[in-house]
Amino acid sequence: MSDLIDDPIEGENAPEFSVSELSGAIKRMIEGEFSHVRIKGEIGRVSFPRSGHVYLDLKDDRSVIAAVMWKGVASRIATRPEEGMEVVATGRLTTFPGQSKYQLVVEDLKPAGVGALMAMLEKRKAMLQAEGLFAQERKKPLPYLPEVIGVVTSPSGAVIRDILHRLRDRFPRKVIIWPVAVQGEQCAPQVANAIAGFNNLSPGGALPRPDLLIVARGGGSIEDLWGFNEEIVARAVAASDIPLISAVGHETDTTLIDFVSDKRAPTPTAAAELAVPVRLEIAGWVEEQGARMTRGIGQALSVRDQRLRDLARAIPRADALLQTPRQRLDAAGDALPRALQAGVQTRRVALAQSSGGLRSQSLQRMIEIRRQTLGRHADRLTPVGLTRDIERRKEKVSDLSRRLSDAGARQVQSLRDQLAGLDRMRETLSYQATLERGYAVVRGDGNLVKTAELAGKASEIEIEFADGRLKVQQGAVSAKPVTSSKPATKPKPKKPDSPEQGSLF
Repeated sequence: MSDLIDDPIEGENAPEFSVSELSGAIKRMIEGEFSHVRIKGEIGRVSFPRSGHVYLDLKDDRSVIAAVMWKGVASRIATRPEEGMEVVATGRLTTFPGQSKYQLVVEDLKPAGVGALMAMLEKRKAMLQAEGLFAQERKKPLPYLPEVIGVVTSPSGAVIRDILHRLRDRFPRKVIIWPVAVQGEQCAPQVANAIAGFNNLSPGGALPRPDLLIVARGGGSIEDLWGFNEEIVARAVAASDIPLISAVGHETDTTLIDFVSDKRAPTPTAAAELAVPVRLEIAGWVEEQGARMTRGIGQALSVRDQRLRDLARAIPRADALLQTPRQRLDAAGDALPRALQAGVQTRRVALAQSSGGLRSQSLQRMIEIRRQTLGRHADRLTPVGLTRDIERRKEKVSDLSRRLSDAGARQVQSLRDQLAGLDRMRETLSYQATLERGYAVVRGDGNLVKTAELAGKASEIEIEFADGRLKVQQGAVSAKPVTSSKPATKPKPKKPDSPEQGSLF
């Protein structure tokens, strides 16, 4: 560093640096002293720009350190950084002279213990559950007897041997194995690609599409099983159109794939048992059903045979059925000649009676009777007869018209009498008749006045008499009537007003 520092000028105690010189010296010192460090802290702000790099902050309760993870490191890191995650970051410190700041270049990033992994797992589980990936209604039923079973697991472990052995014991099926890594950084992408690859196969192709998938792995720690907790695996299982059984770990191990899969098996062996039924049990059941069917058919035939014999005994013989109709036919054949002769004789007598009425004398007498009847009616059809008939009908119409006019006049007179009576009653009940006896109606300022107090308060008083109305000012009376409700000759009573319209005094 001494070659970067100028010799001190005489009289000055501090050396002189340029900005770049000082920044470079600080950079070399920091990178030399902290070339490889491990930092434990909580992830604060995280950003994922389109460049592929990852920028984040590591913090504790008192300080914050900026960190950067370059694209190559971010692509192979096993744990995706999330805000609030407690991690252990391995890398080197460097400075950024353009902004006078230092930062950690992260080369590896791992969760800080099981607690951090479980917290991240619970957060991811809550997110997927909120999206509906765990919903029971989206789970598909397993086929009863699949033709082809696809297994996603390691081809070298004991898991695949257990599955194949169990399938061979229960019901041999065609099995397609998709080899994958079951732990480590490559586990999650390989398992997701295997599930998607099985779904992309064409049914009936050279490599047939499985009817059922099994994703299996043996037991292990949470770190070993972490690949099956990755979001990419859970979403691949949710997107699978093929029913899927998850068999990851032992019975006590639980991963995210267990919640998204259509069926969870506690062990890989149990997954094989869920995949196919027991062939011997099916054969025994088929044999039992065949025996039951044979017994049922035998019993049904026996019952129907007995029923047929019972019905046969109840049916009469053919000779007995034809005996009565045969006798009736013989009797009818014997009676037919006599009936024909009697019918001919009857029709001969009827013909003789009818022909007697058709003699010439009878016909002439009938014609004469018809001629006399026609003559009597012809007299009525002459002009004189028609005129007489018309006159008779005119007299009848005139009489009816006169009677109708008299009845109408009587009804009109009756209605007039009723109307006159009602008018007399109206005049009797009208307050105008009371005015004729010397009373009057007082109104003050257009309102009814009933008391002296109200009359004193009114600025103008109007008094209605039988022959008209007068307006009275306070202390003076107007000389002429304001209005006249009746003629001068004979007062005519008005229609009775309601009590609100006036007061009599």
